Amino acid sequence: MFRKDTAQEESNFWISYADLMAGLLFVFILLIGAIISKSIILKSDLHNKEDTLSTLSTELKEKEIRLNEVRDTLAKSKVLIDEKNSYITENKALLSKKDMEISQSKDLLSKKESEIFKKELEISKNKNLLSQKESQLEKKERMILAKDTSLSHNERMLKLKIGEIDKLNKMLLESKNRESELNNKIVIVQRVLSKNKEDLQHSKKALDKEKKILSDYEGKVIILSNQLTNAKKTAQLKDEKLLEILNAVDEKKTKYDTLLVNLQAQKAKIKSLTGIKLKVVAALKSALGDNIDIDKKTGSLRLASNILFDSGTSALKSEAKMSLKRAFEDYIGTLVENKEIKPHLDKIIIEGHTDSDGTYIYNLNLSQKRALSVMEYLLTLDFTKRHNIRPMMTASGRAYLDIITKDGKEDKEASRRIEIKFRLKNEQAMNEIEKVLDAD
Repeated sequence: MFRKDTAQEESNFWISYADLMAGLLFVFILLIGAIISKSIILKSDLHNKEDTLSTLSTELKEKEIRLNEVRDTLAKSKVLIDEKNSYITENKALLSKKDMEISQSKDLLSKKESEIFKKELEISKNKNLLSQKESQLEKKERMILAKDTSLSHNERMLKLKIGEIDKLNKMLLESKNRESELNNKIVIVQRVLSKNKEDLQHSKKALDKEKKILSDYEGKVIILSNQLTNAKKTAQLKDEKLLEILNAVDEKKTKYDTLLVNLQAQKAKIKSLTGIKLKVVAALKSALGDNIDIDKKTGSLRLASNILFDSGTSALKSEAKMSLKRAFEDYIGTLVENKEIKPHLDKIIIEGHTDSDGTYIYNLNLSQKRALSVMEYLLTLDFTKRHNIRPMMTASGRAYLDIITKDGKEDKEASRRIEIKFRLKNEQAMNEIEKVLDAD
């Protein structure tokens, strides 16, 4: 009776202790939840920054396209200005050539006018000479008429004078012919001069027209030059603005990369913490090999109930104690003697399991008693006292809540078992964190 009360008190103590630890675990889960919420908010902020960076990148691309269009327009304007400059240069050369031709025509006209003036002077001289000769002839004729009486005496002289008159008449005829020829030449020259004057007037009009076109082109060139200067200034301002935007983007990207590096470091740290259980399972498999039945996922030690207990009882068989001791010391020794694992150990749990035969209350009571029997024996071992394992140990009955199935059916023999398992510190919170990390 006394032993039963002691077991009940210990059971109540462990239940109270379990409630306390559950409360502490709940507080810890709330703390982890706050950390996870902060991490989610940080990730949301990072996503928002990524969207902002994407928007800025799109705007930069659009501005770059516009800048390229402005540069193409500037290039086209420059080509047009070069073409107009070459056209202006050609027009200037043509105008200078026409100016030279006009000056040459003026020189030719002046030469022809001087020649005509000389011819006119010569003609006037010949006319004067001819008039003098005619006056002399008239005088001689009057003298001849006055001296009819002395005609016979002067007959020889008269013949000589008639010969001279014939010569003078010939000279006069020649001079008149030359005068008519000169008049014809003068008419031709005057026609040429008038034609040259008309051509000169047309050339002057064309020259004025070309000068006007040239002045118009010069005005357009000045306007285009001003537009080009304004476009260059606009492009320069856009380049400066683009540079500022790129610097801002680089700065934000640097901050984002820093946050990302920190987040990855934290993630790796949490992953390393959540990977401790895998390390423990791997260490157990390496140390124990195939000698002991260890669950591959949880790393728990499985012991068949038919080896430890008789059917329907919770008292340990005396012949099973040695094998239980050896399995426990090998299993727990691997955990507590490893310096990397021991600091993370929180609980060593003895669990009793049954098959589904019978009621749940019956199986729960039986599984709880069997777990307590195993724990009571293990607490008496020197190994347990030497490594101070007692504060970590607890026992619980699971009835048939965790039966083992094979090919979709319950394996009753395998379901009836005792499991010795370990629990790491903050294991549940770590599992929750690991799920969040894996979800990302």
